[in-house]
Amino acid sequence: MESRNDEEAPLISASGEDRKVRAGKCYTRDVHILSISFLLIFLAYGAAQNLETTVNKDLGTISLGILYVSFMFCSMVASLVVRLMGSKNALVLGTTGYWLFVAANLKPSWFTMVPASLYLGFAASIIWVGQGTYLTSIARSHATDHGLHEGSVIGVFNGEFWAMFACHQLFGNLITLALLKDGKEGSTSGTTLLMLVFLFSMTLGTILMFFIRKIDGEDGKGPVGSPVGLVDSLASLPRMIITPLLDIRMLLIVPLLAYSGLQQAFVWAEFTKEIVTPAIGVSGVGGAMAVYGALDAVCSMTAGRFTSGLSSITFIVSGGAVAQASVFLWLLLGYRQTSGVLGTAYPLIMAAILGIGDGILNTQISALLALLFKHDTEGAFAQLKVWQSAAIAIVFFLSPYISLQAMLIVMLVMRDFTVEETHFTSSLLFQNSLSRNSLRFRR
Repeated sequence: MESRNDEEAPLISASGEDRKVRAGKCYTRDVHILSISFLLIFLAYGAAQNLETTVNKDLGTISLGILYVSFMFCSMVASLVVRLMGSKNALVLGTTGYWLFVAANLKPSWFTMVPASLYLGFAASIIWVGQGTYLTSIARSHATDHGLHEGSVIGVFNGEFWAMFACHQLFGNLITLALLKDGKEGSTSGTTLLMLVFLFSMTLGTILMFFIRKIDGEDGKGPVGSPVGLVDSLASLPRMIITPLLDIRMLLIVPLLAYSGLQQAFVWAEFTKEIVTPAIGVSGVGGAMAVYGALDAVCSMTAGRFTSGLSSITFIVSGGAVAQASVFLWLLLGYRQTSGVLGTAYPLIMAAILGIGDGILNTQISALLALLFKHDTEGAFAQLKVWQSAAIAIVFFLSPYISLQAMLIVMLVMRDFTVEETHFTSSLLFQNSLSRNSLRFRR
């Protein structure tokens, strides 16, 4: 028992006295509100993003590329912004970027889409760093207050959030399918009505975000847990950007972070355009992504329930990677577009398998960062978004110039490298844990 991995043991142990002081405060309410708010916002944004490359053509592709380049660079300073504002305020402000991006689609042009994409890059960086920080903080507090296993609580909270978040693909694309089922995707009236419905949903999500409670210490008086002022925070910015990359643990999981972005961008930019649209049409993109979202949601919840520490994360991630590899190999070696029922079923089956992999990656990466980087949660989640958005931007910019076959080869190579690196990281951290435990025993 002495040799168990540190990551498998409770990371916070609440004393009986502390539990008496803080007993009764339940954070599951905040998880529910946060999850529903993200669902309402992203069912609109996600569906709009899925249509960008098919409805707005090159303008949509370039706009998304600009968005994720902006996202990448803004993520480098997002941890500082979140510390200064507090995670709740960052979450609320972040919703405005998504609202403006969907509003720009009412009159899509270079003069509306490019500025909206640039601002959304900033808004996305703070909302996602804020989300990771907030969810991890309330999970730890919940575990401490109720004397629970911290790793398990983090897994359950992330499982619920990512399951609800994944439903945005289901509901958003069902709305798209219903409103564009008569082939209105190219008409002004069809897309205008769709975007107005999406704006209404996002407004509700933004209002709901105000009802989550602030994390202990986020009272608006300054950066959480730190008395330093704005000038000192800005002076420490270069250190905040570089320090996470000096941690060997972060360097080892960078391929995993990048791959998570690659596989998402592949679905949005390549799969919908090259596989779904030729087989079942533009309106069928909504149906395929609804299937993708449904399986994503189921696997997010399931994977979260089974998460307890580093070894479980490694095993679950490997399973998701194998599932996605089966689709890549199918497309590369054996898939041929057919007519009839099979012609419709094949893209839906592929979407389901890809959704399984995405659900697994989302929950497990969030849990991994929460377990490994307890003392710099904002910085860890900022690095996640830096590498994810960089990978996504590369795919969107290369999409017009690279073949589907070449992209599939890249995905397979990156997947294999990611799996090997994840296993190596797990083994290395486990050996370090054994060494520490052995040293404690000798003392």
